[in-house]
Amino acid sequence: MKILLVEDDFDLSGALVRVLVRRGFEVMSCSDGVEALKLARHHNFAAILLDLSIPGIDGLRVLQRLRDADNATPVMILTARGAVGDRVMGLNAGADDYLAKPFDLDELEARLRAIIRRKGGDREMRCGALRYEQASGACFRDGKPLDLSPRETALLKALMAQPGQGVAKERLLALVFPTGEVVQADAIEVVVHRLRRKIAGSGAEIMTLRGVGYLLCEGAAPAPAGNMA
Repeated sequence: MKILLVEDDFDLSGALVRVLVRRGFEVMSCSDGVEALKLARHHNFAAILLDLSIPGIDGLRVLQRLRDADNATPVMILTARGAVGDRVMGLNAGADDYLAKPFDLDELEARLRAIIRRKGGDREMRCGALRYEQASGACFRDGKPLDLSPRETALLKALMAQPGQGVAKERLLALVFPTGEVVQADAIEVVVHRLRRKIAGSGAEIMTLRGVGYLLCEGAAPAPAGNMA
């Protein structure tokens, strides 16, 4: 999913780009409203993260111009302006959500994925002959449903969200065993082993990054780049 980040705080922008890329997004960034409108015209973004206090054209006018041009890309406003009046103005101008700084990165990711789903831009993920449907939570191979346990489904979903990128074992444990039950670190290895057998021959492979985590890739595995979630 390709995201546009419009933020003139270069430290914050750089940090957000790194975090979002690690979590499976493709990110383009700019620091002013003029460039933001230009990029929005020439690219098909799944969502836009938009700061209000940007140079050139401020974020509110950027949003208004996008909507006036019938650009329905989901927009989440990120700003230090936390007053109710500012939030109402942004939402009335066509924003899909509003997050005041400072914010929690997990909340940002969750709300970002939520506005994308509402607009239908996050319906499915693919790797090789595998397909995961967000709406139904079902997994398919060559168009036929895969018989997966809930834990196998959670693991495949987490890996498919970041194809070609390593996902840390600790993060997978939290996603596959989310109920707070106490499990050993090697519990994830059992689920990985079972899932590998079920997707064998699909063109998608689960590779082990020793001491770190796992990576889902299509065909031959790329050289590990150390990109961890």
